Amino acid sequence: MSESKSPLEGATVAIVIAPAGTEEIEFTEPKRAVSNAGATVEVVGIEPGEAQAVNNDLQESDTYEVETTFSEASADDYDAVIVPGGTVGADKLRADEDAVALLREHVTTGKPVGSICHGPWTLVETGVVDGRTLTSYPSLETDVRNAGGEWIDEEVVVDGGVITSRGPDDLDAFCETIVDEFATAVDR
Repeated sequence: MSESKSPLEGATVAIVIAPAGTEEIEFTEPKRAVSNAGATVEVVGIEPGEAQAVNNDLQESDTYEVETTFSEASADDYDAVIVPGGTVGADKLRADEDAVALLREHVTTGKPVGSICHGPWTLVETGVVDGRTLTSYPSLETDVRNAGGEWIDEEVVVDGGVITSRGPDDLDAFCETIVDEFATAVDR
C-alpha cells in the first residue's frame, strides 16, 4: 500500500498580515487550510513583532507573530501567497511598497495568489488586475473596474492564478479552492 502525500506537501505559502486591521477569521481559516494540506506557512508583514488582528473590522482580537517582513521576502521564497481582508489591514498593505512589490512579482511570475474580502485592494495597487475577472467585498467593485478588471458577484473566482472571494461567508469555498489551485500550481 502506498502512502498518499498531502496536496501541498513541500510547498511554502506566505500569508500576509498588516500591523493592525487584518480580519482574523480571513487570516486563520486559510492559514489552517493550507497547513492542513501539508504546506509550510510563513506569516509575512510590514514590520517585525506582533500584528493585531480584528473581528468585524473594529474589535481587537488576537495578535500573531510576523515571521518575515516584506522587505526581507522575495517571491522566490514562496509557492503561493494568501492576502486576507479587513478594511484597515488591506488599506495598510496596499500603501506598503514592499508588500505591493512582492505581490506584483508573485503574480507576474505566474505563481498563485488567493485574496479575500478587502484583500483585492492590494491586488488593485499592484497593477495586475487589468484584464482579469475578480470578486471581492462588494464595495471594491468600482476599484476593480477602475483598475481594468471585471468584477463579478460570486463566492470564488479563479483567473490566471489569482483566486478571489467576497468575504467570511465564502471562507469554506475559498479555502477549498486555494488548496486545489495552489496544489495544481506547484504540480502536486
